[in-house]
Amino acid sequence: MTVFALVRHGETDWNRERRIQGSTDIPLNDTGREQARATGALLASRRWTALVASPLSRAAETARLIGEHVGLGEPELEQRLAERDYGEAEGLTGPEIDAKFPDGADVPGREPREAVAERAVAALHDLAARHPGEAVIVVAHGGVIRSVLETVAPGRHREPITNGSVHSFRHADGAIELVAFDDPIDEQSIFPLADDFEQQNRLAEREREGR
Repeated sequence: MTVFALVRHGETDWNRERRIQGSTDIPLNDTGREQARATGALLASRRWTALVASPLSRAAETARLIGEHVGLGEPELEQRLAERDYGEAEGLTGPEIDAKFPDGADVPGREPREAVAERAVAALHDLAARHPGEAVIVVAHGGVIRSVLETVAPGRHREPITNGSVHSFRHADGAIELVAFDDPIDEQSIFPLADDFEQQNRLAEREREGR
């Protein structure tokens, strides 16, 4: 059995402004770095053997800051854990999206949600094969974590996926199972008034609402 802690990266300025980031490489801000360090301090109460991250800088830096607390070095970068590509919606705020892409309008270049789930889940299967019996920290993005969650536990959790939050999964007998959404180890790492992934991402919010 392999255990995974899926961590959402710390805050960026675009998160704060509620701009869609997707594949755009936006760095952490100072609050995001503080969140990453706080999450690392909490994760340090458990033993971890590997550290993996999306190659986007906001996730990779979050992983490095966590690694300093848990005694792991540079993270392994996994392209399949990168955030969903939102095409022409990237960089836009909610009102800008509503104006440019009214409900039901296609967004050119947007990656299908099913494709995100397929590549992210495949990456976790491969990591489990390479790290049998180990405990792995995986730093990714709200859209990636939501895609994994909806694949292995569809409809079970609609709670916020906040910056710095930790969600535990296990891989056993060829299957991925949810252990704990917002693992209790994470309680202190959710900063007051932190916005969740759907609130920061207007297109994801629409998908959740079925619009």
